[in-house]
Amino acid sequence: MIGLYTVYAIGTFMLIASLLPLIRADYWIFRVFEYPRIQKWIIVALVIVIYIIIDDFTYWYEWAFGGALLLNLGHLSYQILPFLPFSNIQLLNASTFNKDRTIGIMIANVYQYNKLFDRLHKLIKSCNPDVLVLSETDTAWAEAMSTLRDSYPYRVEEPLDNTYGLMVFSRYELQDSTINYLVEDDVPSIFTKVKLPSGELLQLYCVHPTPPVPQENPRSTERDKEILIVAKLAKASPHPVIVAGDLNDVAWSYTTGLFQRISGLLDPRRGRGFFNTFHARYPFIRFPLDHIFCSRDFRLIDIKRLPYFGSDHFPMWVQLEYEPEGTHQQEKPMPDEEDLEIADEKLREETRDEKQRKEE
Repeated sequence: MIGLYTVYAIGTFMLIASLLPLIRADYWIFRVFEYPRIQKWIIVALVIVIYIIIDDFTYWYEWAFGGALLLNLGHLSYQILPFLPFSNIQLLNASTFNKDRTIGIMIANVYQYNKLFDRLHKLIKSCNPDVLVLSETDTAWAEAMSTLRDSYPYRVEEPLDNTYGLMVFSRYELQDSTINYLVEDDVPSIFTKVKLPSGELLQLYCVHPTPPVPQENPRSTERDKEILIVAKLAKASPHPVIVAGDLNDVAWSYTTGLFQRISGLLDPRRGRGFFNTFHARYPFIRFPLDHIFCSRDFRLIDIKRLPYFGSDHFPMWVQLEYEPEGTHQQEKPMPDEEDLEIADEKLREETRDEKQRKEE
């Protein structure tokens, strides 16, 4: 039987875990608690039920503790509400199906140390994407994926052995492709224009910034800066935009929300579900880390999380249709003055590599 002191300990920890992300500090201890929002909701709900059962509510502080838990549950409910299937969708469903204007995108963090290459090959074959974005690809993965070159004649490849390699395969023509190191000297991004069968161009940004965890990077500075650089580029692009990849940030975080408001891009998950992609092996510890955002020029045909293939991430699949004539039927996320100030401040922050170069 769970005792009252255990309930107090777990409940207090959950209150702290919900308050820490409200502090806008970059250190990992503040940012990492943004990830388990669904898990926090479940635990807090269970704690409330047990507390009601075992406590007699004799003293004022018992009522205060129960009230704090209820407020926390309400706060968490408000935060996850936009992703529940009965909420308003952000990216509207396609109104037509013009094959020359559709694009199917599959993204997959392969997990560099996963060597089940055949499983991914089978998944790609069954999904048959027009564009494939792979992250954590080292030289072994590059060699294993070389058989895709007949099906995907257009490619941009930057395999690395540091878990930040990136590869893009496309059956549609790619133009003006560049490999960029936007923030960190060993973390690439890929920018390319994709030519649809209709002849129209779209701008694709593929990214995989470092996460704010002690073994990778104790701060979110580098991740946030890279995400916001791409947000500003997306906003300024004269072409319709898609941003894809493992952003190492959850869909509901403040940084992802800021990214959407600065870029004006839409999230196809909103109003349709969480589509948790990490961690593939632990059902209770799963977060939506792998993202595909798009501009208002697009409508959604299909979205789904794809099956397990040996990685610690599930792949994601999104099929979009380019419908520029319906752009103004979709509400564009907009920043306020505070958003713009915070974004500019984050973009000015000094990164690890910049500090190191100064010291040298």
